[in-house]
Amino acid sequence: MSKFSNARKFNKTKIKNIPEQKPILYRLQNNAGDELYDGVAKRGRTQERLQEHLTLKKEKIPGATKVKFAQFSSIVEAKKAEKQLIKKLEPRFNKQNKY
Repeated sequence: MSKFSNARKFNKTKIKNIPEQKPILYRLQNNAGDELYDGVAKRGRTQERLQEHLTLKKEKIPGATKVKFAQFSSIVEAKKAEKQLIKKLEPRFNKQNKY
């Protein structure tokens, strides 16, 4: 699995600096570092996808204040890693038994 970035503040300004050249697996956390949600964003859609978690009511993750991400060479690899993380960490806002 790719290495995750250091945690950044989860806000509009900070997510604009997240690279979009490759698919990413992102992890949303609260101030205590608890895992709230793991997700995947396709190449070229990273910032848009994270923005949805800040602004869209049905996509919003309550309490998310930090984001970490790892880049992957393909969306297939990113989804595989996401599946493993969800199974291992059982983040609060991921649908359980998603995979």
